[in-house]
Amino acid sequence: MSQKITAAITAIGGYVPDEKLTNADLEKMVDTNEEWIRTRTGIEERRILSIAGKATSDLCVPAILELCKKRGIAPGEIDGLIVGTVTPDTFFPSTANIVCDKIGLKNAWSFDLAAACSGFLYSLTMGASLIESGRYKKVVVVGADKMSSIVDFSDRTTCILFGDGAGAVLLEPSYEGYGVLDSILRSDGSGGPHLHMKAGGSLRPSTYETVANKEHFIYQEGQAVFKFAVKGMADVSAELLERNNLTGQDIAWLVPHQANKRIIDATASRMGLTKEKVMINIQRYGNTTSGTIPLCLWDWENQLKKDDLLVLAAFGGGFTWGATLVKWGY
Repeated sequence: MSQKITAAITAIGGYVPDEKLTNADLEKMVDTNEEWIRTRTGIEERRILSIAGKATSDLCVPAILELCKKRGIAPGEIDGLIVGTVTPDTFFPSTANIVCDKIGLKNAWSFDLAAACSGFLYSLTMGASLIESGRYKKVVVVGADKMSSIVDFSDRTTCILFGDGAGAVLLEPSYEGYGVLDSILRSDGSGGPHLHMKAGGSLRPSTYETVANKEHFIYQEGQAVFKFAVKGMADVSAELLERNNLTGQDIAWLVPHQANKRIIDATASRMGLTKEKVMINIQRYGNTTSGTIPLCLWDWENQLKKDDLLVLAAFGGGFTWGATLVKWGY
């Protein structure tokens, strides 16, 4: 009987641009104030990739190169690359395809996956299934978004929330039960009207009119999204624990999508976790969409211990949401 293969995370890389956009900077741009942003969202500053000619692929590249260096592998050894993003460099070729060219992933097949803020979780589950199949030995999963490219910096309800960044993990086969153990992922397209981009796709292709009407930026109804997100993220995380006969005491870390401090607190509370067990870096990076969860892992890597159980939880536009149970392998 062949041994069960699980997909272990064996290395992490991350990247955020140098340029900071602080709450004080935003005070000068829109009608808002530092204290209001901080108390409502938990955000103090975010990183912006403002260099001309730089795109989401340029966030992915340094994250993947760091991961390769840490693991001591060459890019050519990677079998597959999945990039979770809603801000691709171009509609096609995919951002993953462009990244392959930029760093010499000559032996990999690659694709983008779009699930908004749940993009990394969806991609991680997809990547894990490729490893579990036994056909692939090294799969890189990236969550990356250049949100500044679709933010209207005159809209005070959305421009305060988002930043740019990328995080990447390397998945490799484990025969000791490390890595991705379980995932519950959900999708409900009826949530689309509350959080979406109005134009730019095949339904409403770009015209002078769509550009003039600012329809190529994020549109969000904050209250509706907040209500769904609190319930969705908390419910699915609790369900994941129950399904695996675990309680909050068994979990070393909650790794939540960094959209809003209040949503994170609600999820932790539902799982019975103290705030010491929750990764929060929203104050430094804001909401980097697909980038938030892997950037947390990157920031906390040196605090993670072998055998730690982690719950990764996300909620995104669509709506999409989910939770993933990971057993840390190094």
